[in-house]
Amino acid sequence: MQDEVNEKTVVLVINTGKKGLHLTASMLRAAIRKYLQHLEKQKQIAEKNAERLPEGRQTMKDLMRHNARLTNIEVTDRNIRDFEKTARKYNIDFALKKDKAAEKPRYLVFFKARDVDVMTAAFKEYSARTVLKQKKPSVMKKLYLYRQKVNQRQREKTRERDRGQER
Repeated sequence: MQDEVNEKTVVLVINTGKKGLHLTASMLRAAIRKYLQHLEKQKQIAEKNAERLPEGRQTMKDLMRHNARLTNIEVTDRNIRDFEKTARKYNIDFALKKDKAAEKPRYLVFFKARDVDVMTAAFKEYSARTVLKQKKPSVMKKLYLYRQKVNQRQREKTRERDRGQER
């Protein structure tokens, strides 16, 4: 078995060009050197592809492949997309897990423990943005109120017109 593993045959084809031109030792050495450079390049490409780990939002399985300790934060708000934007801005690798056991669905955001400081900053920004959104009145409410005012003015005008016709 060991002999089979150690033995490997490589076929190297060298085109010498013109007829009558013979293969020299320097030509053979240059061809082998090129072949070894090619093998090294292929090895580097394979290592690069193997090292690529997903970034940003990912599954728990992918996050665990980073070989880092994980911590989590509970998010009860259903507005997860805003959090994702903030996490992308801070370049945080995270995984979302929905906890269905609770009566109100809640989300757990898992991230690498070494990103705690970055995660804290991102979460503060996310929370501040959420508070600002809640304080800011919605456009639909404003439209509804303006529509009510317009309708009320129209009613008053028709009443005044009706009173003027009665006199």
